[in-house]
Amino acid sequence: MTDVVVTGAGVVAPNGLSPGDYWASVLEGRSGISPAPRTGPDGPPCPLSGRADAFVAKEHLPARLLPQTDVMTRYALFAADRALEESGAGRDAPLDMGVITASASGGFDFGQRELQNLWSEGPDHVSAYMSFAWFYAVNTGQISIRNDLRGPVGVLVAEQAGGLDAVAHARRKVAAGARLMVAGGMDSSLCPYGLAAQVRSGRLSTGEDPATAYLPFDRRARGHVPGEGGAMFTLEADRPDARGYGRIAGYGASFDPPPGSGRPSTLVRAVETALDDAGVTPGEVAMVVADAAAVPELDAAEAEALAAVFGPRGVPVTAPKTLTGRLYSGAGPLDLLTALLALRDGVVPPTANVTDADPELPVDLVTGAPRPAEGTAALVVARGFGGFNSAMVVRA
Repeated sequence: MTDVVVTGAGVVAPNGLSPGDYWASVLEGRSGISPAPRTGPDGPPCPLSGRADAFVAKEHLPARLLPQTDVMTRYALFAADRALEESGAGRDAPLDMGVITASASGGFDFGQRELQNLWSEGPDHVSAYMSFAWFYAVNTGQISIRNDLRGPVGVLVAEQAGGLDAVAHARRKVAAGARLMVAGGMDSSLCPYGLAAQVRSGRLSTGEDPATAYLPFDRRARGHVPGEGGAMFTLEADRPDARGYGRIAGYGASFDPPPGSGRPSTLVRAVETALDDAGVTPGEVAMVVADAAAVPELDAAEAEALAAVFGPRGVPVTAPKTLTGRLYSGAGPLDLLTALLALRDGVVPPTANVTDADPELPVDLVTGAPRPAEGTAALVVARGFGGFNSAMVVRA
């Protein structure tokens, strides 16, 4: 498939509200994870979270939008605005410009508030905007309306893998003739309702120290810290005068067999498909930005899959999400931005906080300090709860 160029990017992350600020935080090891606010007499369901507290919606969006939007939609609108501004694209052909986003949970914060109104005050006190503000597809719709983008639209729901899937689908639309696509993922599910759903996965860390709570590929791994945010991109056709962050070169996806089946993960197939699609050999890959579940058996499966493709410890691996928490559908796009900026600057960023990497895992985890990047491409891996696997290759 034809490569497409990332011509603009917008970010909302616990450690940055622009690509530059986020990238500086990654290189400096500046964390956005902090104690979660108390939401009841028993405290939050998990002690820590990565929150984008620096984002103040009324400073970035019209007042009329605030009553009708969930937190995740405000983030998505802001990031899409920044991506479109960076792209410099005119809006003279709205039928050739579209939006595809991903969401793992929808507008849980908005939904919780309105359900509380229903229970305590009755149906007359439920906002009319509840009809769409909670919905998975609302970010796509709001971005499309705000920017008059009338071309292809869609939404992908595949938990953490969904963000890469959305970018891949937008890439296909550009390859098929769309002039520009806005794509990415954004999630915010840190309200008690959202956290209660996440706790059911059994994968949340109960650690209370931001420096030790989320430690993928570490012997002390005990689950992840939840976070909010993500990234949005503008994708356009590759051309001689194209400028931007880099190119989306390859994509692959697979679905794991059910637990207890005795069959192995299919992550290898997703990675190999992405490399084949990009026309990239394992030796050309400068780094892998890992999914990094921080659940011992899931870390082992990811390490073994990478070893099967690249050889044991055959490629530098990094997981900057230890500074933000797992952002669900927003994680993959933010990792894509990390990979593009790392290729641009020729460095592999370190995995913060991991100081006791498990020697049994066949993975070359970059820790402590950045490492020179040797290669022309980078691989991003994302796995979603329930068996979703996605992999994407980018080039500088």
